[in-house]
Amino acid sequence: MKILVLGSGGREHAIVWALNRTATVASTIYCAPGNPGISQTAKILPFSIADDSAILAFAKSEKIDLTFVGPEAPLAAGIVDKFQASGLPIVGPVESAARLESSKVFAKNFMARFGIPTASFRVAGSPTDALEILRRGEVSIGGRVVLKADGLAAGKGVIIADSLSEAERGITDLMVNAVAGKEAGSRLVIEEPLSGQEASLLLFADGRDYAVMPVARDHKRIGDDDTGPNTGGMGSITDSSILPPESVAGVLRDIVEPTLEGLRAEGSEFKGVLFLGLMLTPDGPQLLEYNVRFGDPETQAILVRLRTDLTSILERIRTGTLGNLKVQWSEGSSACVVLANRGYPGEYHKGAVIEGLTGKQSESVTVFHAGTTETADGQILATGGRVLGVTSAGVDLKQALGRCYDAIANIHWEGMQFRHDIGRSTIGSIR
Repeated sequence: MKILVLGSGGREHAIVWALNRTATVASTIYCAPGNPGISQTAKILPFSIADDSAILAFAKSEKIDLTFVGPEAPLAAGIVDKFQASGLPIVGPVESAARLESSKVFAKNFMARFGIPTASFRVAGSPTDALEILRRGEVSIGGRVVLKADGLAAGKGVIIADSLSEAERGITDLMVNAVAGKEAGSRLVIEEPLSGQEASLLLFADGRDYAVMPVARDHKRIGDDDTGPNTGGMGSITDSSILPPESVAGVLRDIVEPTLEGLRAEGSEFKGVLFLGLMLTPDGPQLLEYNVRFGDPETQAILVRLRTDLTSILERIRTGTLGNLKVQWSEGSSACVVLANRGYPGEYHKGAVIEGLTGKQSESVTVFHAGTTETADGQILATGGRVLGVTSAGVDLKQALGRCYDAIANIHWEGMQFRHDIGRSTIGSIR
């Protein structure tokens, strides 16, 4: 088979790695635009993921058997629709289904239409509307409120405000100063804050049937003990203690099945990877958000536990036959610890040479590249905000994390930062 993966981050490195590791038939894997880690197992293409015409032309000329989309932007822009119109095989939701992620307003209204448990909310179409909703206190709790820009915002579109004054500044930032982008901040979801532990539940879906992945937990804040600003994710874990089986069953009944049925009813059958961001409240799991693709860094921690051929899973999603396949995962737990550049998630130092990537890592550890480039003489440079994802599975979470942190001790570059407490609270709750 010839497989094309679109994207360039740690998520896409993990996808390419899993396609290669679980393969039951020989495949040639291409990746556009890829990164130095991906280049170890895939042929790198010099296309931007925004260059639909170049990607389509390549898929046609090379007779690509299957294309898989990593990031959200091409899905929101309708690349799946364009492939399908050209008769080219691709896995991912069509543009109308991708609105679950590309529009927070659409997603919240969809949840309301189909009775999906989520926080109460209001929608503001202007700064004046937003301020009036705030001052009436319609969805705040003790002055706290959550503000979400409507459109894709690269992780910059959510503000958790602890007071009216903070919320007013947040409205100005999102809707007037357009810190998340002018289009993304043109409308605002103003939401009741929920309390509890967060969890991520991902699943493969072919429109009707679905297969659930191991439950994951992301660690968003930059600093130990969940301090500092939010990031794209500083680490992730999978462990059965995050969400017990009876709670998973409830999420499938109350959230997953109504979502898939609702999309079908509205003419947007969902095929691809569906991501549920959950808050585990005292009243049960509630849906914070949808993503319509693999998360990052959840993907890294999840896919190191995959035992079924990923190509077969994607083919069955495409053909609507996922219900005939039993997707298998290894027992135990897994972890991914992200190594980032100093200053991230703000302006960050970049360009330092990474040392310790070869010759010292345990076979039980995989280092996924996220923000790296390679020089002409083969040196790997730390050029992104999030640079590497050090990932391992184990018989339990303690072993998986121990393997990650042991490996991190061998990696260094000037300006490297990481959290030292990934998974610590989960291990504590297990004890």
